[in-house]
Amino acid sequence: MACRIDRLQVKRDLVVLRISGRITQEDAEVLRAAIDQEGGAIAIDLGEVSLVERSAVNLLALSEARGIELRNCPPYIQEWIAREQQQP
Repeated sequence: MACRIDRLQVKRDLVVLRISGRITQEDAEVLRAAIDQEGGAIAIDLGEVSLVERSAVNLLALSEARGIELRNCPPYIQEWIAREQQQP
């Protein structure tokens, strides 16, 4: 299954990017562009993600460090993000 990104306007000042499927390197670039387009608060819902590549994990780690909320993040992705954030 390819990656799908749905943009949901939850509140006036909050957009949720709901992702489903596999996030490849190419998909990570599309996600980065979607994040960069938003002007307000963003949350990324990962509840339907089945697989991620390292580039996607790096993007998610950077996004979280910038204050973007990661919702419904699978445990294996959370652990991988934590390891990436600990590296210098």
